[in-house]
Amino acid sequence: MSSEGKDLGTRLRNRDLSAAPAALNLIEDRSPGARQATAALLAEVSPAALGGEAPAHLVGVTGPPGAGKSSLLSVLVKEWRDAGRTVAVLAVDPSSRRSGGSLLGDRARIDHDPTDEGVLIRSTAAGGRLGGLAAPTRQAVQALAAAWDVVVVETVGVGQSETDVEEVCDTVAVVVQPGSGDTLQFLKAGIMEVPDVLVVTKADLGEVAARAQRDLSSALRSLDSYGVPVLAVSSVAPAHGADDLVKALDEHRAALDLPARRLRSRRMMALGELVAEHGDSALRALGGRRAAGRRLAECDPTADVATLVRALRTEAGVR
Repeated sequence: MSSEGKDLGTRLRNRDLSAAPAALNLIEDRSPGARQATAALLAEVSPAALGGEAPAHLVGVTGPPGAGKSSLLSVLVKEWRDAGRTVAVLAVDPSSRRSGGSLLGDRARIDHDPTDEGVLIRSTAAGGRLGGLAAPTRQAVQALAAAWDVVVVETVGVGQSETDVEEVCDTVAVVVQPGSGDTLQFLKAGIMEVPDVLVVTKADLGEVAARAQRDLSSALRSLDSYGVPVLAVSSVAPAHGADDLVKALDEHRAALDLPARRLRSRRMMALGELVAEHGDSALRALGGRRAAGRRLAECDPTADVATLVRALRTEAGVR
């Protein structure tokens, strides 16, 4: 099975989009054999194998239920495809606390041409992380980033999701529904520190949307976050504002020190996976989070997450 993972990774590295469904199926299979194959796949799309960072723009789209994220993504996907860019969307559905299952239905709400091979929309479960990103989703982002121009992670903005998306993605857009009181809630929760772009949906509502845009701009000024754009987008035909949003997302990515951001992301994911697998005792065995960070800083900066986790395990004396 490891040879299958290696082959899929090589195909993704060569930007073979047709390898993506099989790669995602493998990543979602959590059997021991499949995990080994996934590690082989991810090694083939690591910065070391690629000769640098994966080319995709990793975009996080998060916000509360009903904010209009799926409608927004419908117009964004069209905008990206009209520009000739391939797009993969991972729509994260919260899992049931009782059954552990997920409806996996978010992809059904994103309008796209199902015959377009330049678009991939896949639902994925949050697992045990309320609103957050389970390990398979994080691995799927790494795999798809080698082959697609844009990889979007869409998740419900509750619990862990905002910080999880910030760890994984280059650029995070937080979506706000006008007239919902979200501005005050964001200030209370500290979420206003997360977005690189703020998006007010349903701009066709007129003054209600304009007021939300003004309130968010004022909230950002109160936090000295002057560089975060606040954009209003309407997904109702004729849609408008999507081109400005794409431009803002691209400008944010262009201004990044991308290798540094991606390196920080891999290190944070490695720490998260270590704690998820072995608990806080593994972190204590390393001497705490700062000591673990120093150990990661000694590792090859082009190493993939699995390699970093193995280094931490060895240092902590866990298997």
